[in-house]
Amino acid sequence: MAGNSEKIYDAIVIGGGHNGLTAAAYLARAGLSTLVLERREIVGGCCVTEEIAPGCRVSTTSYIASMLRQEVVRDLRLAEHGLRMIPCDPAIQVPFPDGHVVSWWVDRERAQEEFAKISAKDAETFVRVDDQLKKLVRYLQPFFMEPPPEVDTSSMNGWADLFRLGKRFRGISTGEISQLVSFLTGSLGEFLDRNYESDKIKTMFLANNVYGKHGGPYQSGTAIGLLFHLLGGGEQQLQGFSGHVIGGMGAISQALAAAGQKLGVEVRTSSPVAQIDIRHGRARGIVMEDGTEIRARMVLSNADPKRTFLGMVPSKELPDDFLHAIRGIKMNGPCAKVNMVLAEEPCFKGTRSDATPLERTFYTLIPSLEFAERCYDIAKLGEIPEELWVDCVVSSNADDSLAPKGKHILTCFVQYVPYHLRQGSWNEKRELLGDRVVKKIAEYAPNVPNAIITRQVLTPLDLERTYGLTEGNIFHGDLRLEQLFFMRPVPGWSQYRTPIDGLYLCGAGTHPGGGVTGAPGHNAAQQVLRDWKKGQFKEAVA
Repeated sequence: MAGNSEKIYDAIVIGGGHNGLTAAAYLARAGLSTLVLERREIVGGCCVTEEIAPGCRVSTTSYIASMLRQEVVRDLRLAEHGLRMIPCDPAIQVPFPDGHVVSWWVDRERAQEEFAKISAKDAETFVRVDDQLKKLVRYLQPFFMEPPPEVDTSSMNGWADLFRLGKRFRGISTGEISQLVSFLTGSLGEFLDRNYESDKIKTMFLANNVYGKHGGPYQSGTAIGLLFHLLGGGEQQLQGFSGHVIGGMGAISQALAAAGQKLGVEVRTSSPVAQIDIRHGRARGIVMEDGTEIRARMVLSNADPKRTFLGMVPSKELPDDFLHAIRGIKMNGPCAKVNMVLAEEPCFKGTRSDATPLERTFYTLIPSLEFAERCYDIAKLGEIPEELWVDCVVSSNADDSLAPKGKHILTCFVQYVPYHLRQGSWNEKRELLGDRVVKKIAEYAPNVPNAIITRQVLTPLDLERTYGLTEGNIFHGDLRLEQLFFMRPVPGWSQYRTPIDGLYLCGAGTHPGGGVTGAPGHNAAQQVLRDWKKGQFKEAVA
């Protein structure tokens, strides 16, 4: 029933995704009365565990924890609220059409031995390149948990930020600067062709470095994944960490929600926000879809920038150049998910007979760089590739609590499908996509098609409609150089503030971008608290 809430909150967070929950918990920890409003019946956004058949739970969207920040885990005591992760080992595993399965083990010496069976030269190169990449990432690591610099040479703050930026790179050599620029702007395929001789080794690197991005491996800017995925994650803050979350990815969001509620955060689900209430250029609260008004001294939006500014803020409240920049953010998500409940475990050809359950968990079905490039070329023209790139996780092997005994969970990430179809609609083509995914899996695990009990297909359109991702983009905006760092979400507004006083962004559409990291939520909360301490919100609600 429509009405007005008498309580005035210090902060309202729109969206209970993991970044929104992170921001809310930090605000509450600092003593601010904080309300989280989530439109779905569960919190977590794309970091959720959902039942798709009786007793069978799956990480429906995000499925591996690779860069969850140690600071967030530690500060919010997530382990005390049930969070537990076990390392993916092997971190990557690629079965090839010839029946050979290549594993990238967490232990570098073991990985080198594995690669040496294919190419002794490439195994040596692997160590050299790994050292090079990890050294370069150390220069970038500090930027992950702080606002990007404000590039404004007309203000003292701008110059101070540029000075801070320069200090971060103190000691970097000319050669390292060249390498860094090359990785930030170059093509993954060309880098791999220059450095490795084996197609299988090249494919191992491909399998972990262009997830969710536009562009085939030979497109400029795709080499950035080599650095991005080495940013530290997990409780021990290990470079390149990736982990299976016990209880599925939703366990992260549940731990964040529990931590926040213990600190005083109020969380309401099934509470869709229609509009941000703006008066005289300042956010004063929100209006729910049922007409209820809730007032607050500030509002943080965990929704993506397009959904926030083109859907919840009246255009008259925003500068024309800002709106133009927001409309220009590249979205057009290139991914889908297919989740299955199986009557038996998938048997991937080439897997060792003595492989442990954890070693039978993660398989990336991508035979070559050329295959990936062709996939993207087809998808960018609005077609669904007949031959798909499929990432398979038999998550019940890593966590047997996800399904009853005798049943198995297979979650599949599908790379390079179009949001905009050239012909037909996703409602018409959903099962075609599912069929093609199953066909691809059957080439490597022939027992899967006849073992399927339940199949859930999430197209890019489903990701938009169900999970609130504009154009199905899992990163709230493509991870490309012109949409990163001080350019994210748009130039001039990279520090979580917006043209509306008291309105902030805290989602993956801000620096440092997508993935289940908690970094955007953490950084946005710190920026809000800086402004709060300056007394900017004492008279914010009239």
